[in-house]
Amino acid sequence: MRDTCVPTGVGLKDTGFGYTLSLIGGKYKMIIMYWLSENKVMRHNELKRSIGSISFKTLSIMLKELESDGLIIRTEFPQVPPKVEYTLSERGLSLVPVLNMMCEWGEKNSLPAMEPVQR
Repeated sequence: MRDTCVPTGVGLKDTGFGYTLSLIGGKYKMIIMYWLSENKVMRHNELKRSIGSISFKTLSIMLKELESDGLIIRTEFPQVPPKVEYTLSERGLSLVPVLNMMCEWGEKNSLPAMEPVQR
């Protein structure tokens, strides 16, 4: 077993850790993957509604990046109006345990809600 994911003298981008961060880093990629893992198949507007704070353009960019990285599959149906669905690929599904571990860590390590001050 290694002592560290980022050995001394090795650039972060040249490590497995850095590679993983390059795929799922940023404000929305893990959130998109989370929603797809929970719902299996979602359309663009469903994702936008679920995330809430993301713009149409940003969501489109994130989906294109996730697709080009092989983490999601975009399926376009030839109909009018056009219908496009997104699902996690096998590669994307392999990251779900990582997302679940992050969720569990957050639940165990988040600060408790502040108690109201009694006067």
